[in-house]
Amino acid sequence: MVAELRRLSSDELDLVYKAPFLVSLLIAGADDEIDRKEIKEAIRFAEESIREVGSSMAVLFAEIAQDFEDKLKVLIQHYPYESAQRNPLLVSELSRLNTILKKMDKKFASEFYSILIKIAEHIAESSGGVLGIRSVGSEEARYIRLSMINNPATT
Repeated sequence: MVAELRRLSSDELDLVYKAPFLVSLLIAGADDEIDRKEIKEAIRFAEESIREVGSSMAVLFAEIAQDFEDKLKVLIQHYPYESAQRNPLLVSELSRLNTILKKMDKKFASEFYSILIKIAEHIAESSGGVLGIRSVGSEEARYIRLSMINNPATT
């Protein structure tokens, strides 16, 4: 376990490990259609994140990235199919991170938050625009900044 997470309860820890999946599902499914390209982008980014971040964050994302696609598919089945019912549940669950992030070391919490934002951006850009290049659809744009989560660097 990552040392920065030791003060968290098991429920809080579960949410931290689940957060990248929740973000992936929120953004990929914002337009009511979760496609393989968006899931693959989430997996690719999670794997790249492991190499690019500091040691504690790398350990966390190495654990999260194991069987990422399978975990995401299981999670998808636990939420309503329709984005109108699913998205409010995801937003509510992600907003619970606000109290958890306050319990973490500020630098670690800020890095974690930044990675969640990057995941959202990469997924949103993965399926939009001309030839699917660097364009964000209107539904994804509503959630891409993850406004339900307060930036730990500024709180």
